[in-house]
Amino acid sequence: MAIGANMTKREQSLVGIGVAAVILLGAYWYFLYKPKSEELAVTQAHVDSLDKKNQQAKADIAQGSLQKLKAQSIEYEQSLKVMRQLVPRSNEVPALLEDISTAARRVGLDLASVDPVYIPYTVTEADLQSIGQLPKQVPEQSKLKFLPYRDAADAIAEKFHCDVHFLEQLNPGKLKGIKAGDQVQVPNVEPFELASVKDIKPGSETASEAANEAEDKPETQASTPNESGAPRNVSIKIDTKTNMLGVFENEKLIAAYPVTIGSAHTASPVGEWKVRGIAKMPRFRYDKEMLQHGERSGNFYMLPPGPRNPVGVMWIALNKKGIGIHGTNDPDSIGRAASHGCIRVANWDVVRLATKIKASDNVSIH
Repeated sequence: MAIGANMTKREQSLVGIGVAAVILLGAYWYFLYKPKSEELAVTQAHVDSLDKKNQQAKADIAQGSLQKLKAQSIEYEQSLKVMRQLVPRSNEVPALLEDISTAARRVGLDLASVDPVYIPYTVTEADLQSIGQLPKQVPEQSKLKFLPYRDAADAIAEKFHCDVHFLEQLNPGKLKGIKAGDQVQVPNVEPFELASVKDIKPGSETASEAANEAEDKPETQASTPNESGAPRNVSIKIDTKTNMLGVFENEKLIAAYPVTIGSAHTASPVGEWKVRGIAKMPRFRYDKEMLQHGERSGNFYMLPPGPRNPVGVMWIALNKKGIGIHGTNDPDSIGRAASHGCIRVANWDVVRLATKIKASDNVSIH
């Protein structure tokens, strides 16, 4: 006999509603209320993580690490106060600008001369003279007679004191296939002319030997007098913490340039040195063992001169063999990457530095 055969329609409806309610309640429990195994696993992992952090915190306190963190926090807070003092508030900016303008007028500097920041420049045939194929591998580079710019953008970027990436931002989509007569936006700076390097004085034309291979020579000249007849008192001070090189005359700063210094593994030699000589368009002895480990090997390559020589267009030798202040083939690395012990400067800066110093000038690296 079928269930509910003697039930009225009303009773059958109530039973159906009851069964449906039981089914819905079961579904609610299974699908909505009952925690899933994945959720339980995530919750347990979170609890375990909190417990681990709690245990680590207890260990730090036991070892005195908390005091170290507190000391660091105080140091950071003091540094922040200094930064806040250095950065002017909005209501201080007008007065600060007026002070700068007044100081500039006192020394005869026209601040309006720096405007605009960017200017249009028409590419010339001369800009394209030092462009050529530049292999990426050192053995192939050593077979060339000259290490040129990679392309027109590379040459124009260096001419106007920037790297190719920055020039691309100023001229989106315009740098491929640049030719004479094309116009590009460039920084408003004094152009660096590669052709003028050979005319820079002091300096000597590079001999057949590599600049970083020249033997140390005893000092043969005393400090030369300046134009007024007084003894020269020019020195170079290199700060390895700020990556800055300053040129001082009678202890007064007359020029400053950003630099790249040695790494922790091949550190720049801290101490007092002297300028031994200046070589233009130098050759470079590329010895991987020497560069990476400071040990001379017989496996090396002699690289020819050119703007994309690893030491750039100028080598200012110090009285320590293999160490010098020199240019670069990668201006984007200045102030950020690490050298192999030398002091690396952008090509446009190293040529200006060379005009301010002479052999026997003091160099302090600290």
